[in-house]
Amino acid sequence: MGKITSGASRWRNLLTWFDNEAAVVNAAGVPARGIDWPRVLPFVAMHLGCCAVIWVGVSTAAVVVAVALYALRMFAITGFYHRYFSHQAFRTSREAQFVFALIGATGVQRGALWWASQHRHHHVHSDQPEDMHSARQHGFFWSHIGWFMARENFATRLEHVTRLMQYPELRFLDRYDALVPLLFAFTLYGTGEALAHFAPALQTSGWQMVVWGFCISTVVLYHATFSINSLTHFYGRRRYATRDDSRNNLWLALLTFGEGWHNNHHHFPGSARQGFFWWEIDITYYGLRLLAALGIIWDLKEVPTVMLQARRHRAPQ
Repeated sequence: MGKITSGASRWRNLLTWFDNEAAVVNAAGVPARGIDWPRVLPFVAMHLGCCAVIWVGVSTAAVVVAVALYALRMFAITGFYHRYFSHQAFRTSREAQFVFALIGATGVQRGALWWASQHRHHHVHSDQPEDMHSARQHGFFWSHIGWFMARENFATRLEHVTRLMQYPELRFLDRYDALVPLLFAFTLYGTGEALAHFAPALQTSGWQMVVWGFCISTVVLYHATFSINSLTHFYGRRRYATRDDSRNNLWLALLTFGEGWHNNHHHFPGSARQGFFWWEIDITYYGLRLLAALGIIWDLKEVPTVMLQARRHRAPQ
């Protein structure tokens, strides 16, 4: 009987690659703890895929696509997964909400509901024992990549996203979060093959587009966004006396389009702007202002003047 149960559990665990509702749970209904090694394999494969550049080579077209896709997906993650879905820092239409949730899903950081629910949980317990990716509590490696490989963090924390759960299209993207990345990779392959046929002067191919546009671009996107959980709780300056270790870091702000102003963000999470002052570069905020000018989003929340001066250290730390 034990062998049958064990075999069934392994089968259900593999199903979670395609259907997140097939997650293995223990008798108490809580996701099983520990690293979910089968689900780590696609993450490892993405990194190994970067090594294929040795065989596919490089072209200007492939690099341009990789950089453009990094920028587009970074904006979708920072502007929508984070500032919209997680913090409701502005309003938008249902159609735009879905489009940017779809673009964000190509970043292979799971669905917007899962992302937002985990992030809201983080803010509730920031750098406390319950914070699943606190470097203070669990160490740098765990805060950077270990936490999302753990079974206890696999399920969407539904209690944190009850309003967003009303949208079936978002629930679909959350349940089948591998579908969009797979279709995205196939699309890149098809695009590369089409370019090889119709524009051979570009010297690209299907596999080259997959390696550069999907693997390399995504891995850089991974570690740039993950660094906000890890590095910005170690390196940088503290303008505000928050209850956590959050810090402002210019270099990470540039790399992540504004997310590096992390101490600002933990001081007032509801703002659409994380670079609170004009000299703090926040590319995501500039993009949001453009979308607002076009009427795609509206009601961007700004930082109240009183909050700019509240709980400040006498000198940045």
